[in-house]
Amino acid sequence: MTSVTPQVLLPLAADLAPPERRASAISNVLSGLLFGILIARVLSGVIAEFTTWRVVYYLAIGTQAAVLVGLYFLIPDYPAKNKDMTYWGILWSMAKFCVTEPLLIQGSLINLASMACFSSFWVTLTFLLGGPPYNYSTLVIGLFGLVGMFGVAMGPLVGKVVDRLVTWYGSLIGVIFLTCFQAIQTGAGGINIGAVIVATFGLDVFRQLVQVSLSTAIYGQVEFLVSLSVRSLMYCFFRIDPNARARLNAIMILSIFIGQVMGTSVGTRVFVAYGWRMASALNMAWYGFQIVVLLLRGPHCNRFTWFGYEGGWEARKSVVDARNRSQQADEENNFVSGDAKEILKQEEPLSSEAK
Repeated sequence: MTSVTPQVLLPLAADLAPPERRASAISNVLSGLLFGILIARVLSGVIAEFTTWRVVYYLAIGTQAAVLVGLYFLIPDYPAKNKDMTYWGILWSMAKFCVTEPLLIQGSLINLASMACFSSFWVTLTFLLGGPPYNYSTLVIGLFGLVGMFGVAMGPLVGKVVDRLVTWYGSLIGVIFLTCFQAIQTGAGGINIGAVIVATFGLDVFRQLVQVSLSTAIYGQVEFLVSLSVRSLMYCFFRIDPNARARLNAIMILSIFIGQVMGTSVGTRVFVAYGWRMASALNMAWYGFQIVVLLLRGPHCNRFTWFGYEGGWEARKSVVDARNRSQQADEENNFVSGDAKEILKQEEPLSSEAK
């Protein structure tokens, strides 16, 4: 129950960061989460090699105490957004999001499969390195987490890339490169240790790119819609409710946890029954699933469009933002001019009577 606490920091970072730096903020928080996972692998390998398992828990107690003190002094006093919403109301709204928000469903499915690949890779990597032809010790296997940490260190750079791209393209690039690095692992992971190192680094870097792109799209989605009314042309912006970012994050985290369980369980079974290559090929199939889900819905679809492509193919976020601002200005001008004409029509009879 308490392990989800760090995940709450993702929507908080999205709330506190300005829109133009939201991806960078999410990337920094996500880098911290992944660093923790990989540091744990390194430390567990060292501890298992030289001392007893109890030391792991002693270390965890001290670390959590330090985190508690740090959070108390560093996290800002942020006001509650939904004071009148009950617990059951929160669950009901999350259930509604799951059937009414296409982008959220798309992102959750991709996240589920992506985390299944990530978990399967790291769990089966222990079996691969511990058996023939490598037969590495627990210490050496744990040190492979350092390779992943170098990949995670690219997180700030990933965030800057996503800040400049339409998030759909960030996800697409990430999944394509993940597939390529997984192909390296599938072809030579059990033959050459160099292939394992390259795959480990690449999978961590581009897993971050996918996660940051999806999170940025869902926490900061803005859709532009022009609607006609009886008397005037109006503009309006639709956003997945900013007050619901924590609930949206909960749905995303749920998909991540399901993916972790699925990857760990299924990946282990396939590795034990069929070997390292089939376990890696399973991950390739999951990456193929992610590409299919992503391509079902284009980069500029309206908020409630489930399938298809709308709004062109522009990849640069700055160009899309400029185009939306121009459209907004045009609609404002049309709205004002339409009201002015209506006022003039109403004043014409009065002028005639005055004459």
